[in-house]
Amino acid sequence: MSKLLQSVDTPGDLKKLKIEDLSVLASEIRELIIDVVSHNGGHLGPNLGAVEFTIALHYVFNSPQDIMIYDVSHQSYTHKILTGRRDRFHTIRTAGGLSGFANREESEYDSFGAGHACTALSAALGFAAARDLKGEDNKVIAVVGDGSLTGGMAREGLNHIGASGRDMLVLLNDNKMSISRNVGAIAKYLTDVLSDEPYNKLKNEIWKLTGLLPKYETLRKAVASVEESLKGMMVPGMIFEKFGLRYFGPIDGHNIKLLVKTLSQIKKLPGPKILHILTVKGKGYKFAEEDTYRLHGVSKFDKLTGKSLSLRKSLPYTQVFGEVMTHLGGIDNRICAITAAMSSGTGLAEFAEKFPERFFDVGIAEQHAVTFAGGLAAKGLKPFFAVYSSFLQRGFDQLLHDVALQNLPVVFCLDRAGLVGDDGPTHHGAFDISYLRAIPNVVIIAPKDGRELRDSLFWASSYDKGPVVIRYPRASVPEENVDLGSRPFKTGSWEIVRDGGDIAILAVGSMVFNAWRAADILDKDRINCRVVNCRFVSPMDEEVFEDTAGKFDNIVTVCENSLRGGFGEGAVHWASERGYKNNFKTIGIPDKFIEHGNRDLLLRKLKLDPEGIAVSILEMTQIGKTRTGARKKN
Repeated sequence: MSKLLQSVDTPGDLKKLKIEDLSVLASEIRELIIDVVSHNGGHLGPNLGAVEFTIALHYVFNSPQDIMIYDVSHQSYTHKILTGRRDRFHTIRTAGGLSGFANREESEYDSFGAGHACTALSAALGFAAARDLKGEDNKVIAVVGDGSLTGGMAREGLNHIGASGRDMLVLLNDNKMSISRNVGAIAKYLTDVLSDEPYNKLKNEIWKLTGLLPKYETLRKAVASVEESLKGMMVPGMIFEKFGLRYFGPIDGHNIKLLVKTLSQIKKLPGPKILHILTVKGKGYKFAEEDTYRLHGVSKFDKLTGKSLSLRKSLPYTQVFGEVMTHLGGIDNRICAITAAMSSGTGLAEFAEKFPERFFDVGIAEQHAVTFAGGLAAKGLKPFFAVYSSFLQRGFDQLLHDVALQNLPVVFCLDRAGLVGDDGPTHHGAFDISYLRAIPNVVIIAPKDGRELRDSLFWASSYDKGPVVIRYPRASVPEENVDLGSRPFKTGSWEIVRDGGDIAILAVGSMVFNAWRAADILDKDRINCRVVNCRFVSPMDEEVFEDTAGKFDNIVTVCENSLRGGFGEGAVHWASERGYKNNFKTIGIPDKFIEHGNRDLLLRKLKLDPEGIAVSILEMTQIGKTRTGARKKN
């Protein structure tokens, strides 16, 4: 690490540097990000593209008094390095280390935490309104990527910001829009003029003068139309003006001197403003620039070649899903696939290539995706919406009101169900069973392995009685190969994968094999376990549950979901309603937000690994065999 980067611990230190030094600092920060992310994994491309404008923001504004809110906040690595966390940056996304996202508990400079898109505009306006109500004097900046503007919540935020007239700045980080060199040059010139202090003073004087003249309203409209006409002809920003924000740009988001100059000028202007900057995703690292999608979010990689160092022992569930979906798409032309800006992340890239007319990427708009799927289903098609578990939360109302209430056969494929690992609490899929169990008509399936995921998808493709949810983890399947043939199973059916006489373990999805291994461990303590694969969370298998509840006093439920409202609570309620007096122990994710860290490590901490499950069962039974035969209450 060079002396220049070592000299910057806080934004105050940054301001001591000459503006000529900032480009050198940017190169050093970029090198640090590449080095650390190559070891830890993380969001590489977005952060390499955000280096210069983050430096410029902290150079011009006075954080933490001035509020900076990053949408998604996956591009906040430079922000962390400049705000007292440089010496701990090597711990990012590791257990006990820095979060990969903004985190209010981590630093006073992180004004608002986020791991999902489209939140920054609404939050920033909240900060601006609170500032004004409290009579304070500070600036509020929302940093938003162009992708986030595909979300409806972002449009709602823009609408309210413009209507409010409050003083705040939106920095639009655009790394995708195609804008020609000439348009960019003209826009840069216009931004220089329109944000210049003398120009704005002259404009205000003209505004005042026209107010003293007859027919001043007509004159003012003419003056305003001159600026608007110039922008409308040459700048792609009139939509923001219509929302009520003064638009500036686009300008080069990697030119620090230009950024500092423009931000310094805009800072003095009152009211809501938006600065449109053009950046290159993966800037400064050729592999990330050339392959922006693959190197957006990465696991460990060789920084000399850009190639992944991750070694998988078997297929990821996501890949199994993608292969089966492509197969199904080839045999049933009713099948459509929907994603919310995550075609590769959800495994749908091949489906999109082979069946482009039946593939729909709706952008970061989960609410729209759910209702759109409902429309497809109502017209006789078979939509599969592939979405991360934690992102489906955003479409809860639409799932309930637009799909389940009308009993439409939409299939929701929930990737990243359970603990996702390094991305942490914003991405853990810990609540889907809890909130989906409450909705009538929804069938919930949690396959135990890749073959059962395949079977679930085949089953769902022909199920037309209502919505289906299939949840699976961010992990590899427990077997080497998955063929594409289907093995039909009955709706609501469970399977006894291992029988025993002392205690019953009702396991869901990713926990079935962990429960099986826990049973192997308990054999050494002469505790013989029945292990049930409860692949249908809803509806439950009445026959298998009746048999189990009637034979075992002690029943343990294991599910990689929150205990609150989860499968365990459902099982206890089911038994109680039918008069059973079994002794239940529910094992799952506790009633708190779980920190980031390696998934296997988190499972061990929460006693969701085989050893932890075995220990919990030993604590429950205390000693020896406990079979006495629970009987139904008369």
